[in-house]
Amino acid sequence: MKSLSKILSLLLSILIFSCKGYLEPIEYSTTYKFNSAIEADFKNDSTQRKYQIAASEYALKGDYRNALKYWDAGWNSKETNWKQKQIDSINKVYTKIDAIEYIINESEKHEIIIINEAHHNSYHRFFTKSLLKKLYDKGYRNLGLEALFYTDNLDSLNHIRKYPIQKTGYYTADPQFGNLIREAIHLGFYVFPYETENEGSDGYQREIDQAKNIQAYLNRNKGKTIIHCGYDHAMEGKHSSWEKAMAERVKEYTQKDPLTINQTVFSEKSDNKFNHPMLKAIQPEKAVVLIDSLEKSYSLKRNESYFDLPIFQKNTYYENNRPDWLFTNGNKKVEIPLDNINAKYPIMILAYHHDENIKEAIPVDITEVQNNNEKCILGLEKGKYKIVITDGTKSFLLTKKVN
Repeated sequence: MKSLSKILSLLLSILIFSCKGYLEPIEYSTTYKFNSAIEADFKNDSTQRKYQIAASEYALKGDYRNALKYWDAGWNSKETNWKQKQIDSINKVYTKIDAIEYIINESEKHEIIIINEAHHNSYHRFFTKSLLKKLYDKGYRNLGLEALFYTDNLDSLNHIRKYPIQKTGYYTADPQFGNLIREAIHLGFYVFPYETENEGSDGYQREIDQAKNIQAYLNRNKGKTIIHCGYDHAMEGKHSSWEKAMAERVKEYTQKDPLTINQTVFSEKSDNKFNHPMLKAIQPEKAVVLIDSLEKSYSLKRNESYFDLPIFQKNTYYENNRPDWLFTNGNKKVEIPLDNINAKYPIMILAYHHDENIKEAIPVDITEVQNNNEKCILGLEKGKYKIVITDGTKSFLLTKKVN
């Protein structure tokens, strides 16, 4: 009788939910960790790397707020402010210009764009994705990704499967990185890896290997190229540790001067009081670059090294713990009803494109809901999706169309 009662309860929950979409019990497992698992790993780790690991794990599952929080905690972030005279001076000298618009205009002067990211920051991947369509229209055809593993079948990724899977890379498991790859392939970019295959190489050799791999690819393929990398790899000039970073080596080997873009220095922190004082001074309402009266852009210099163009990121606002930028650039705010689901909280909700394999694809978006008082909000473009709802033991599949 007890087993019959459980079956009837499950059937009833399906029937009740059917007016909003058919909910199908499925066998499902995921490598994405629940918050409780990330917190447990963090607590049991005695090394300094635990902050970086936790930040990366949160970023992979779409938890932007916690990713920033743990990264900043690992760096013991401190508050620094400028005096009003400094703030007034910078705002008098420079004008804020839409970053995307400026980059697209500058792209016509270059054949290579190198843009960096912080590996815990999903917004940086989201921003690079927002550039792709307009750069494609300017003749850009190749996208090199430091994060791409050689173990993925790249011919399948680009021509047959056309979407990223778990073995495509580690950082690429972040939904926003997966969406960057999807968008590139959909537009007609060829996505290629360039990371060194020499696991024992030091920083100096790694920069050389990366640049030579990029050079070799460009020698075989036509079209302008975007390189998406981490941190200082996008740096030009003399590097304090590597002599020359990848970007400077690419310039040397190809004899082409890249447009180097930095997203990391003037990127927001978990608490806005920890933001770079220059970011706090200009208070951008969207991603911007700074231009002086001679229409020359502010460049980021560090001793004998530099980036052509730093991006100043606006502060994020949250709704139901989701970042506001998630619902821009074609993404709609989609609520997934969770009432009458026969599952134990917390639950994880993962959205997949309807024609992709949920057992291996990178989700389009992920969120975790802690209790039945919270809403589940996803950022999705128009299309048809398979929504997986799981508590780690029981899982359900819902088909959802976004108009």
